[in-house]
Amino acid sequence: MFFKRTKIQPEGVRKHILFYGRVQGVGFRFYAVQKARQLGLTGWVKNLMDGNVEMEVQGPQEKIDQLIQYLSRQRYIQITGMECKNLPLQEERSFCERGY
Repeated sequence: MFFKRTKIQPEGVRKHILFYGRVQGVGFRFYAVQKARQLGLTGWVKNLMDGNVEMEVQGPQEKIDQLIQYLSRQRYIQITGMECKNLPLQEERSFCERGY
């Protein structure tokens, strides 16, 4: 008996998101990393020089929505806008902080 080998594809979606508002100096990246890992999401988050935050996140859409809702409920974080676009899925193992 022979089995055909198939490559297991990651599930879900991958999003590139720019967050605007009071999103630096308020623990945004810390909370994002902690919650994304708890939800089993992969990707990264980093501060931008213009005061905004950039994120690529991958996983089930409902878990990504939970992450964004969690971030928006944090005491000092104030998200006033977001730009979001879909990206191709990538193979990765964790969610991390990038940049400075």
